[in-house]
Amino acid sequence: MTHITVDFNRTNGKMKPMHAVNNGPVGSKVRMGNSTYAYFKEAGIPFARNHDAAFYDGYGGEYTVDVHRIFRNFDADPTDPASYDFECTDQCVENTFSTGCEVYYRLGARIEHGKKVGTFPPKDFQKWAVICEHIIRHYNEGWADGYHYGITYWEIWNEPDCRNPDGSNPCWQGTDEEFIDFFCVALKHLKECFPHLKIGGPAFCNVNLSRPEREKLVRGLFTALRERKLELDFFSFHRYACVTEKFKNNIATARSLCDEYGFENAEIHLNEWNYIRSFVGDDWTYSLRAEKGLKGASFTSAIMAIGQASSLDMLMYYDARPCAMNGMFDTDFLTPLKGYYPFKMFGELYRMGTFVRPEYTEDPIYCIAAKSEQEAGLMITNYAEDDLSPAETAEIYLRGVEGRSATLYLLDETHDMEAVETLTLGDKLTLTVPLFATYFLKIHL
Repeated sequence: MTHITVDFNRTNGKMKPMHAVNNGPVGSKVRMGNSTYAYFKEAGIPFARNHDAAFYDGYGGEYTVDVHRIFRNFDADPTDPASYDFECTDQCVENTFSTGCEVYYRLGARIEHGKKVGTFPPKDFQKWAVICEHIIRHYNEGWADGYHYGITYWEIWNEPDCRNPDGSNPCWQGTDEEFIDFFCVALKHLKECFPHLKIGGPAFCNVNLSRPEREKLVRGLFTALRERKLELDFFSFHRYACVTEKFKNNIATARSLCDEYGFENAEIHLNEWNYIRSFVGDDWTYSLRAEKGLKGASFTSAIMAIGQASSLDMLMYYDARPCAMNGMFDTDFLTPLKGYYPFKMFGELYRMGTFVRPEYTEDPIYCIAAKSEQEAGLMITNYAEDDLSPAETAEIYLRGVEGRSATLYLLDETHDMEAVETLTLGDKLTLTVPLFATYFLKIHL
C-alpha cells in the first residue's frame, strides 16, 4: 500500500511544461477528421521541438527545418533572401502555432543513419552562425517576407555524442574538439544578436558520465563555455530507458553540471525521451509495442510526475510525428492511442497553474497535483517495468478540499480518460490502481 498526502493549502510554484513534444500537428486542417490539430489544442501542448521534421513528407520532407535544407548552397550570400528556401518550413511552423503550441527550433540537421549530408561540420562556423541568425530574423523579425512569432527557444545541434556500436556517429562527422569550437562560435554570435532569446543546446543523447568518451565531450564543452565567458540559456539532453530511476539520475546530473560550471540560471531540458528497453533485437520490438499501449501511457504519466517534482524545466516527448516511436497517435488514422491521454491529463493540471507537491514514496505509484482558484486536480499511475506486477492500493490523504465535489476519470484498457465516478471528498480517498492504469481526479473548489 502507498500512502500519499496532498495538501492543497500548500503550493510549490508553477506547473512546468512536462507535456511538450517533438514535432507538431499533422493531417488536414480542412477535413479535421484525419488530423491531430484538435488533439494538440485539447491537450494544450505548449512546445513542439522540430527536430527530425525532415523525415516526414507531411511537414515538407527534405525541404524542411534543417539549416542545410533551408540554406542549400553554403557558398551563397547569407544576407540575401534569395539564398534561402523557407517555403515548407514556413508552413510547418505556422501549422504548429495554429494550435496554440510554440515552436522550439532546433538549428542543425536530422539524425542521418545512412548517407551523411547535413551532419558534417560546416566549412565556416561563423558563416553557419550568420545563416542561423537570418533564420531567426525570418521567423521573429519579419526578414525575407517573414513573421513575428517571437519563438523563444533556439537549440544548437542534436546529439553530437551519439555513437553506434561500430563507432560511427549519425549526428556529427567531426571531432569532439571541432564540435566544442563550433558550438561556442554559434552560441556567441547568436547571443550577441539576440540577447533577449534563449539560446542553448546541444541535445546530448545522454548525460550518464560513466562512459569516458562522453564525459570528456560533456565536460570539455562546459569548460570551453566557462573559459570563453559565454552565456548558456538552457542545457538540453536526452534519455531513453524503461526504469524511472535513470531519468531521475540524469536530471540531477544535468542540474549539477550546470551549477558546477557556473550556469546556475540555465534551464535544463530533457527534450527527447520515451520508453526503451534497448535499441536492438527483440527488446527494440517490445519497446515500440509498449510505447503504443497502456504500459507506455503509464510510463509517460510516471516520467511527467518525476519531471514536475524535480529541477527539470521542460520535458519533450519523442515523437508526435507519424513514426514508430509515436505512442500518442495512430499513424494511419491520426486518432489518439492510450499514450495521448496522459498529455491531456497533464494539460489540465498545467492550465490550473500552481503545483501542489504530493508527499509519498515513488515506485510503483507516481502522483502529480495542481490547483487554481476554481479547481484542483490529481493524476496518479501504477507503473512498473515488470509486466506481472500487481495492482497497488493508494491511500490519499487530502487537505484543503474536504467536502468538495470531484469527478474521477480512468485510463485503462477499456477506458480512455472517461468519467467513472462522482465523489464528495472526505479527508481520505482510497484507490486500487491496476498495473499501468492512470486515474485523474478533478476537484471543484
